[in-house]
Amino acid sequence: MTVTVATSWLDLHLRALFVHDERGRIATRNALDGGPAPLFFLGRTPDGNRWRFRGDLPDDLVEPLEALCAAEPPATDLRAPLQHENGYREILAGHAPITEAWSGPAYHFPEELPPTASEVLPLNTENAHLLRGGDLEPWVEDIGQSEPLVAIVQEDRAVSVCGSVRTTPEAHEAGVETSANARGRGFAVAVVAAWAQAVRALGAEPLYSTSWDNAASQAVASKLGLIPYASTFHMT
Repeated sequence: MTVTVATSWLDLHLRALFVHDERGRIATRNALDGGPAPLFFLGRTPDGNRWRFRGDLPDDLVEPLEALCAAEPPATDLRAPLQHENGYREILAGHAPITEAWSGPAYHFPEELPPTASEVLPLNTENAHLLRGGDLEPWVEDIGQSEPLVAIVQEDRAVSVCGSVRTTPEAHEAGVETSANARGRGFAVAVVAAWAQAVRALGAEPLYSTSWDNAASQAVASKLGLIPYASTFHMT
């Protein structure tokens, strides 16, 4: 797959994040548990913006939101603040309490990826024990669901894991976690690289996103040479 325009990467990201209804509004999160969808999503790129609204928002609320989105300038600087954030908040607060506001960068991977490290293993039902007994044990539920799902193993225990937490046939979003006592040793970089190789082998594009507050996750992206294409913002 060849993708060259930042808005095209953002379109892949949106289709991976959400299930859309017939109007193009957000029906649910595209995740194993479904879960609450955001009221509003805005992604900004240097090439233009994309926005989505939850399907149960009334049209008379969506119309002023859409007008503000259309007036939001593209993000020539992905760290630049939204011009109309207060307006989005005021409009949405009139409909329902806002419980969370989230923002962060979205990345795609370079064409060349590091080779898969020898200590990386694909996870399956036969080696699920590698996840048990530690802080990565909740990932056992992802076996068979978040494929590809890979881990770095040290002393017969998974210390870092990465899997596809949102998927479409064309793109997979990474979910990654490293055990608290194994951080700062480069494991996350290696496991994300191996996951991305496995996603590419399926004919899909690997994608990575995080929050502006998560310096460690942004450091992983930097070490892998990931390419930021959008700044995303959503409210729930």
